[in-house]
Amino acid sequence: MARKCIFTGKRPNVANKVSHSHRKSKKRQLPNIQTRRIFWPEGDCFVRVKLSTRALRTIDKKGIQAFAEQVGLDLRQFTI
Repeated sequence: MARKCIFTGKRPNVANKVSHSHRKSKKRQLPNIQTRRIFWPEGDCFVRVKLSTRALRTIDKKGIQAFAEQVGLDLRQFTI
């Protein structure tokens, strides 16, 4: 799977790395993607997902079911 958060859609960004003499070269800015096994109470099972740490904080706040419904994600495809 790609380095992409399934909840927020965050993916790598391309930016300029600027040296002291102002020469520019391309660099990749990678999002903080974590692979986590999270318990899904409504499905009574665990789901294994790759998500950003921002999405992990939102899941702590709202719950995984509410956040998945908000972004239109079916959690059954990620069950273990």
